[in-house]
Amino acid sequence: MLSLNKKLFESSVIFMEEQLQFLEIELNAILQASKDNIVITDGKGNVLRASPNCISIYGKGSSYLIGKSVYELEAENIFLPSVTKKVLTERKEVQVMQHTPTGRTVMATGFPVCNDLDEIIRVISFSYDLTEIQCLKEDYEELRTRMERYQSEIQELRERGQSKEDIVIQSKSIQRIWQLLQRVAKSDASVVFLGESGVGKNVFARALHKGSHRKTETFIEVNCGAIPESLFESEMFGYEAGSFTGANKKGKPGLIEIADKGTLFLDEIGELPLSVQAKLLKAIQEKKVTRVGGVYSKSINFRLIASTNQDLEEMVKQGKFRQDLFYRLNVISITIPPLRERKEDIVMLVHYYLKKFNEKYETSKYFHSTTIEELVDYEWPGNVRELQNIIERLVITTETRTIYPDSLPFHIQREHQQNMDNWYVEELEERGTSLQEALEEVEIRWLKRAVRQYKTTYEMAEYLGLNQSNVVRKLKKYGINAKSHRNA
Repeated sequence: MLSLNKKLFESSVIFMEEQLQFLEIELNAILQASKDNIVITDGKGNVLRASPNCISIYGKGSSYLIGKSVYELEAENIFLPSVTKKVLTERKEVQVMQHTPTGRTVMATGFPVCNDLDEIIRVISFSYDLTEIQCLKEDYEELRTRMERYQSEIQELRERGQSKEDIVIQSKSIQRIWQLLQRVAKSDASVVFLGESGVGKNVFARALHKGSHRKTETFIEVNCGAIPESLFESEMFGYEAGSFTGANKKGKPGLIEIADKGTLFLDEIGELPLSVQAKLLKAIQEKKVTRVGGVYSKSINFRLIASTNQDLEEMVKQGKFRQDLFYRLNVISITIPPLRERKEDIVMLVHYYLKKFNEKYETSKYFHSTTIEELVDYEWPGNVRELQNIIERLVITTETRTIYPDSLPFHIQREHQQNMDNWYVEELEERGTSLQEALEEVEIRWLKRAVRQYKTTYEMAEYLGLNQSNVVRKLKKYGINAKSHRNA
């Protein structure tokens, strides 16, 4: 019986030793395979096990760490700070950031292991190398700083290149006007905008209002040339009830009255009837308005802005405009140059309105480079208003996504063609080109233009006024590849 018990005991011991060996193998395999750094200590902080990859993080291998106390290792700046030490002190799971001797940033998490008596017998810690993440974070911060700088620069360029209210500020002349506008906006001084029809005087007037302390108040725009002279006084100054036949029974405030606390913009003031000019002058000087048919005046606080495409000084000499009103208006005069004198604004305006109308009509049209060249070369007698109208028309009427020169109104093509013809003939003469060579060169230019604009040789033939077989023969003669030139 004793012999049997002895054999059972020995078998149990062998089984337990085998199980311990398996556990040892498994534990070592876990330590070897784990990408994390694992350190196991006893309840006093002595290192029992450590992952082999500790050397890449802490600069010391497992053979150096095992047997040492975490207190010693912290003093050596290897575990700094020691997560195990904190676990033993606080008796709970702890997480710390460590900076190792190898220059790495590590997130270490320690877990206490307790026995039945709630005594800590082991501390297991896992360390995650956050160096790459930290570098990415630093790179991100640097990138964000650079982006903020770029955004600031872009904003500055936008303010220089284009502002709100359809004002392009690319040319030096418009830049100077815009800077003056910013200074003038802060005052209540009367301003008169001078310039040809269509240069955008009303747009600058609105920008002036929006830059002033009155920007939240009413902006009243009056086209002096659109109101009949017989109605002008009642429209401007209002009228009392029963003032004339057909009048509103309750009376009606005038446009000046409505502009109280805001801005009154008199567009095309050169069209203002002489009969109204004296009353307007009084309203400007006294800041008071008396309605037609009224007895009592009403105080009005408004800022006056005017515009005209006429020479007011000449009109004063001719007796068509009151001199005293001219001087009252002309406190600050700003002349907007015509578009033909600021060619550098044209390209930006073209793209601005193209984007605007693409969004409005839900299209994605774009200009061919030669089309933009023709638009830049055009004199634009109607100024910005003409350009805006033409861009809108092209976006609506052009069938193809690309807007080619032949889609432009005939008068623009004709002007450009005349300029090109003069330049081209002079160039040919300088090069000593013969008539036959010049004819062939012109023929090649027309063929390439047709290839860019049309997909089939039948369409090209119709455009060139030739039959289809001739187009095919000429393309082959000059070695013009339709596909390559269409994508050019």
